Amino acid sequence: MSLVKTLINLPFTNPNPSSSHGTPLQLPPPRRAALLRPIAGLRLSGVGATLNGNYEVSKKSVLHKGADLATLGNLCVDIVLNVPCLPPANRDERKEYMENLASSPPDKKFWEAGGNCNLVIAASRLGLKCVTLGHVGHEIYGNFLLEVLHEEHIDTVGMMDGNDLAACSDAYETLLCWVLVDPFQRHGFCSRADFSQEPAFNWIKKLPEKIRNTIQESKILFCNGYAFDELHPHIIISSIECAISSGTAVFFDPGPRGKTLFHGTPDERRALDLSLRQSDVLLLTSDEVESLTGIQNPIKAGQELLKSSSRTKWVVIKMGSKGSLLITKSMVTSAPAFKVELVDTVGCGDSFTAAIAFGFLHNLPAAQTLMLANAVGAATATGCGAGRNVAHLEVVLDLLKQSKINEDYAFWAQLLKESEAPCTISLVSGLGVYGCADGFSCIPVRSVVEELLPMFEAAYEKSTIRS
Repeated sequence: MSLVKTLINLPFTNPNPSSSHGTPLQLPPPRRAALLRPIAGLRLSGVGATLNGNYEVSKKSVLHKGADLATLGNLCVDIVLNVPCLPPANRDERKEYMENLASSPPDKKFWEAGGNCNLVIAASRLGLKCVTLGHVGHEIYGNFLLEVLHEEHIDTVGMMDGNDLAACSDAYETLLCWVLVDPFQRHGFCSRADFSQEPAFNWIKKLPEKIRNTIQESKILFCNGYAFDELHPHIIISSIECAISSGTAVFFDPGPRGKTLFHGTPDERRALDLSLRQSDVLLLTSDEVESLTGIQNPIKAGQELLKSSSRTKWVVIKMGSKGSLLITKSMVTSAPAFKVELVDTVGCGDSFTAAIAFGFLHNLPAAQTLMLANAVGAATATGCGAGRNVAHLEVVLDLLKQSKINEDYAFWAQLLKESEAPCTISLVSGLGVYGCADGFSCIPVRSVVEELLPMFEAAYEKSTIRS
């Protein structure tokens, strides 16, 4: 039996059945004006009466939400270091390795915004209004993180309430993640959350009202598996329930933690079950979707996830250098990756997700959404590291204009044939005209790009003039 089918059989209980979701938005005064600002220079349309056909909420209520994208947890400072060898696999040795690294503060030139900061920075550069929901400590690392987010026009709503402000415990400090790169450009990651049985911020016992208010005033709530390293499962459940009750779309990316959460505590398994069944959009790699479903073909695996949920509208599968897939109950769309000089893959998946959110909010066709996401992910891959180094709009536009795609027609044809999908199948290709072959429709990449470019070129020109 697949992990998904097993999870669905778990009993589900609401940890906070009497919670109220009706309080108006109340952000900290210094950041409130920024959250509600217009997006200068970017005119986008397409958020219709049902927001991509997914919600029975009015156009007025959707358009009046103050933020496009809110992320839950996973705020950290990455310390990016070149090391002769990666950390040992043994847990105790790994912990000692990390403690030795942390014994003296690293130079600030090695600091970078990490975790969900990658996603919101990429999304903000696409013109989305973003807010991060999570804990940032009152120390040098926290101040650095807030400065970076502020410079990228991103708002932050913290998890602390008035009773927590005087706390001095290590548990209240900003989470650090050591990003270690060996001479072969292989990456290793470690943080204090790796060595605790409890979430890093286990002092957060309930969803703060200011977080609930911000979720209600956001069009998308994004959560990934790493949030479980910081927050109790019932906090994640409360956040998703709050989003659903207020017409906020839920995006969930289980990441590498998906399979381990299945073998976690009953509360972790229930929260994972809710996240998989009640999300509007699921984002996974081909390996992750196979581990969750036990199905090797990613199209069949994505369709299995759709069958297991009454709410999920999109399953988006990242296929690495091959490209990506977007699967709905009536359609499968595939898009090839862009050809780039690969420098660093850190942050590529987060950048990709930012563009998926953009396409979702603005009713872009599946082909345009995937090609934009592939371009943004590829633009990040051309730089070193994540955080402020994720995709810049200028690089994204250049990739779209050049349209140099890693076309592997035989791969996609075989994959689509093996899927036996009983629905419309489309493939973005380098062909100059629309056509049909081997049972699926070919969409010219040039046609896709011609529809995308006007949406961003004017905004880029205006941002260049302002700078």
